[in-house]
Amino acid sequence: MPHPLPNSPSTLLVLLRWLLLLIPLAFVVGSLNALFLYLLDYASHTRADNPYLLYFLPLAGLVVVFIYRRFGKNSESGNNLIIDEIHQPGAGIPARMAPLVLISTVVTHLFGGSAGREGTAVQIGGACSAAYGKLFKLSGRDYQILLSAGVAAGFSALFSTPLAATIFAIEVLAVGRIRFDSVIPALFAAILADLVCSAWGTPHTQYKIDFLEHVMLFEHVVHVDLIMLGKVLIAAVAFGITGYLFGETVFVLKDIFKHVFKNPYLIAVIGGLIVIGIVSLIGNQDYIGLGVNSYREGGVSIISAFNEGGAEWYSWMLKLLLTAITLAAGFKGGEVTPLFFIGATLGNTLAWIMGAPVDLFAAIGFIAVFAAATNTPLACTIMGVELFGSDHLLYFAVACFVAYYFSGHTGIYSAQRVAVPKSTNFAAHEKTLGEIRAANNRLVSWLKKRSK
Repeated sequence: MPHPLPNSPSTLLVLLRWLLLLIPLAFVVGSLNALFLYLLDYASHTRADNPYLLYFLPLAGLVVVFIYRRFGKNSESGNNLIIDEIHQPGAGIPARMAPLVLISTVVTHLFGGSAGREGTAVQIGGACSAAYGKLFKLSGRDYQILLSAGVAAGFSALFSTPLAATIFAIEVLAVGRIRFDSVIPALFAAILADLVCSAWGTPHTQYKIDFLEHVMLFEHVVHVDLIMLGKVLIAAVAFGITGYLFGETVFVLKDIFKHVFKNPYLIAVIGGLIVIGIVSLIGNQDYIGLGVNSYREGGVSIISAFNEGGAEWYSWMLKLLLTAITLAAGFKGGEVTPLFFIGATLGNTLAWIMGAPVDLFAAIGFIAVFAAATNTPLACTIMGVELFGSDHLLYFAVACFVAYYFSGHTGIYSAQRVAVPKSTNFAAHEKTLGEIRAANNRLVSWLKKRSK
């Protein structure tokens, strides 16, 4: 006997309810992110035109720390607070998170911190959706779904990738598991927020891969170049390890700063001084700020990494180090755009080593390092299609999923739960990445002994 059809009028009413709920939320989130992107662009150009602003970075760090300690409440936890609240509502997401992270991120970029912008966009979406949920007295699963929709709206408005944003919002919650009950509201919110942000005239970076593949095997056209696939696999392992290194470097530096310097104001000053020192040794400011574009001729950036000679072999290491120091010292922003920079420049270098297309490998690195560090391989595969087109979808998928497995049980979001372990001998089921790291953190134990 066939299963009965779902109650179509009821289903339509639920969808209509969510659409009506999400239209004003998406308008607010899209508009705030448009404002944020304009302010960030202004701050980046101002710093590029006035390089001396970098020397005020320690002072900017004091301002950021003061703002969060004086007004932040639990906003300091950032994206992890949103993930925790989706898993188990209770702690609450303060509405003040949105303006605090917006202001502090602009300050970070104005004075030369190496950080991203995704954290800000996601926190704007999360804070707005939490306030919206309280206004309409949503609770339980409806509230959790609304928070996921807010995350998708913020991510989509920032990168103009609504499909990737939708999957990211539901994939980022747990390693190896996706709950699809949030997918339609998240998709509605992502599409609408992207439309609103774009309607304000906010520019989004356009990327292009010129490499076209035409492979013959036994005089027949095939869709996969096995030699190229082998090169992608090798690169994907490197991208996965790099994603692991990024996350671990940030957490290790946080531990060192916390146990050696202790005072958060002193940590911000020390971190700012270290960034100034490294930039002075480098001799240019290519590796601070967002890094999407270079503000000098011949400079290294995400855009330049898509061209031969557009990056040095060590470019990815410098960006990784400076970003880790900036974030560990308490400055605000995000990790994703720096991860794009790290992946694209590493891809540029690996393409040169292996004789592969530079633009293709820069694009693969762009998404694969992000996938490894955030444990979101499906979202990153879709992002590759939305940003670079579908011609190389197979390579995108292989790179993202292989990098994901080689990043281990770590990531930049310590609130992620391990739902499905990446290896069969891993027993920490349903623990957070933060709990797993704390249980195996020998560095902290050593630092505590040294401080006694």
